[in-house]
Order: sequence, then C-alpha cells, then structure tokens
Amino acid sequence: MELNPGMKLRSGACEAQFIVVRAASGDVDLRCGGAPLLAGDAEAGDAALDPELSDGSLLGKRYADEDLGLELLCTKAGQGSLTLNGSPMGLKSAKPLPSSD
Repeated sequence: MELNPGMKLRSGACEAQFIVVRAASGDVDLRCGGAPLLAGDAEAGDAALDPELSDGSLLGKRYADEDLGLELLCTKAGQGSLTLNGSPMGLKSAKPLPSSD
C-alpha cells in the first residue's frame, strides 16, 4: 500500500483507526490484528482478528519505524496490534527534554 501523510487508515479486523503522520517511500505491508489496513473510505472487511496479534493499539500513541521513516497516530483504540512488513511496530519513544538547571 502506498501511504501519504494525513491519510486515514482503519483495521479490517477490529475498530482501530490511524492517521499517517510520516509516510514511508514505496509500498509497505501494514496490518492490524493480522488484517491489512484499509483506506478510511474503503468498505469494511470481515477479517478475523488473529489471536497472536491482539495486544491492542492505544489511543493517542504514535507507532513508528525509524528505518523506513513511517509514523502512525492511533485515533481510535482497537484490539489488534500493528505490524509492518511482518514485524511488530513499536511505540515511538518520547524525546527527552533538556534539563533546567
């Protein structure tokens, strides 16, 4: 799937929804709960949630892959876990603030 910043995505296996913050160049295999993510206006899929990929997606959290430059923001929580090209996507860590002396 070719991604663009601002693109809305949703899971075909659960109620999770995402917005693309930074897009990777080229096609990526992005899934939630084992089912491919769908464009926001695509018809709902009837995919079953994979029990091994049901750790959940957290509302307001950013999921990122720094190697590809991909970042997603979860706008609606769901039961499915995000995977990118077959590997789990991790939460983006917060940048440390400078110390105030």
